[in-house]
Amino acid sequence: MAKKNNKSSKIQEIRSMSEQDIKSKIAETDLRLKRMAFSHAITPIENPMAIRSTRREIAQLQTELKRKQLGF
Repeated sequence: MAKKNNKSSKIQEIRSMSEQDIKSKIAETDLRLKRMAFSHAITPIENPMAIRSTRREIAQLQTELKRKQLGF
């Protein structure tokens, strides 16, 4: 149950951000994902599930950005 509260608070945090903040967060997270993937290709990283969670974080940010652009 604690995970659900954490997830909903993360979504609320994203929704309270401005479009410009979301765009910069997407760029920052995308760079982090690329570095993680590169590191994982050379030497396996300790937690490969971090790559999946980072991709999902980018998707959540992009979804919220699109919602704001469409006016929802």
